[in-house]
Amino acid sequence: MKTIFDHVSYSCSKMVTESYSTSFSLATRMLGSSIRSDIYNIYGFVRFADEIVDTFHDYDKELLFENFEKELYRSLEHRISLNPVLNSFQHTYWRYNIPLHLVEAFMKSMRMDLSKKEYKTNAEYKEYIYGSADVVGLMCLCVFVNGDEKKYEALKESAMALGSAFQKVNFLRDLKADYELLERSYFPNTNLLELDEVSKKRIVDEIESDFAQGYSGIEKLPPEAKFGVYTAFKYYKKLLDKLKKTPPLEIRNTRIRVPNYQKFGLLARSYVNYKLHLV
Repeated sequence: MKTIFDHVSYSCSKMVTESYSTSFSLATRMLGSSIRSDIYNIYGFVRFADEIVDTFHDYDKELLFENFEKELYRSLEHRISLNPVLNSFQHTYWRYNIPLHLVEAFMKSMRMDLSKKEYKTNAEYKEYIYGSADVVGLMCLCVFVNGDEKKYEALKESAMALGSAFQKVNFLRDLKADYELLERSYFPNTNLLELDEVSKKRIVDEIESDFAQGYSGIEKLPPEAKFGVYTAFKYYKKLLDKLKKTPPLEIRNTRIRVPNYQKFGLLARSYVNYKLHLV
């Protein structure tokens, strides 16, 4: 039965989320039950695309990506795919009328990762951030507002800012791996081999500006979305705080983490703030 296959597909996307990101899966569990599966479905799709360009070094990445992209668009056209992650994503895509241009922008940025190693101008950098992060925030926003176009437009800039902040924190955290393993440098006008406090502060200030704009939108989200997004916000803010206190040399040589016990502490404090209507 098709319903069994769809159930398996949804379960696969949930498993992908839980396997690849404890922090995102924790935040997703804090969403309302009516929308939780759809966020798993979005994450599963973007995670698979990202894995192809980031980790499958012993295989023909370009061929894998082309096949994945073709199957993605076939799944959106025919509303089914034997790839369970894409099958679950197409359900969410059609249920919430996610604009096709968001999917296309995301795939464009992922394709850039196949060959582009350095972002020398702010225009290139912003284009990549938009496709790799901002549009993911917008896809999730489509789910959160459930077809309310007025609310979508009102929260659009905040959702993009939050997506940008999360991505830039990841870039700063993964500086070593991106540069040494993938030979990538995302931040323009920054020599990562000579990262100093001045360069780090410039990056941190940019991220904090994104966070401020993103937080203003969290306050206006529907109840079933607010606590989960606030949990993710608090996690990434904590990670940024740790990066701010970490010397540039250590950032270049070590991947900074938030331990699980601190994540659960953040969750507890976030819940108290939420229940006290401080969000």
